[in-house]
Amino acid sequence: MKSYLYTLSIIVAATLAMIFPGPFTSLGGFELKNLIVPLLMIIMFGMGTTMGLKDFESVIKSPRSVLIGLICQFSIMPVIGYTLATSFDFPPEVAAGVILIGCSPSGLASNVMSYIAKANVALSLTITAVATLLAPLLTPALMKWLAGTFVEVDFLKMMVDILKMIILPIGLGLLVNYIFRKQSAWLNRYMPLVSMIGIALIICIITAAGRESLLTIGAALVVCTLIHNLLGYSLGYGLARLLRLPEQDCRTVALEVGLQNGGLASGLALQMGKVATVGLAPALFGPIMNITGSLLASFWGKDRIEVPAVEEASEMT
Repeated sequence: MKSYLYTLSIIVAATLAMIFPGPFTSLGGFELKNLIVPLLMIIMFGMGTTMGLKDFESVIKSPRSVLIGLICQFSIMPVIGYTLATSFDFPPEVAAGVILIGCSPSGLASNVMSYIAKANVALSLTITAVATLLAPLLTPALMKWLAGTFVEVDFLKMMVDILKMIILPIGLGLLVNYIFRKQSAWLNRYMPLVSMIGIALIICIITAAGRESLLTIGAALVVCTLIHNLLGYSLGYGLARLLRLPEQDCRTVALEVGLQNGGLASGLALQMGKVATVGLAPALFGPIMNITGSLLASFWGKDRIEVPAVEEASEMT
């Protein structure tokens, strides 16, 4: 029920911003788009407070699964994004936003959905963490390569922006978790709620800022984003299956590939000064991926996965 509540809140947020854009555009002369980066940093700080060395354990225990997941993450979605951006007749900056969401790492939603889907949660946490740490290099490089013909991409500036928006707050979160690990239970309890509210606000702000563009190309962009998301699940699962990963790991890779960090993509769009255009695809991807992710995870969650006897024995020890 909690996953559906999260999905519902995202849908309500986007709908409110479309119907009543004013309150989500400015307040007392202050432009609310300036809140996107601070909100993202709060979300990333919350992610850091829940992380520890255990979240990287799969690198040692299942290095092959982690490597396959990371390769799928930074190949499937960027290529699909570029293909869709060149196939649909979008303005250049909107097309760049489609590529941007594809070049972003996975986010917190993939960890939640992996738990619901009875996937490999430890592997999900590891792929998310490592992909996030690789993002300052890989996301700008992929954007420069794939989106450079649509918009100007400053590699160094984007790298610094990612370091500032996600690596710094995650690092502070890790430090807080290490220093106050015995007193951090309340953070683990309330930070997911704070993150949910933060993501909903970011979607509201971007939807309101790009409302006019959405009214013009909204239907086509929704179709494009949905295709992007669904192909991410399908190709991620299919490739993992082809490489003979266990069923739990296949589900994990599918969710890691299909569920992107829309908040990061939105923050980068703002830093580029194009939140009302480049930021549209990330704003739509958030609600869509949470709806499809919830449905897919709930469907998978009804199945009982047979764990091999060797794995059971190792877990008992």
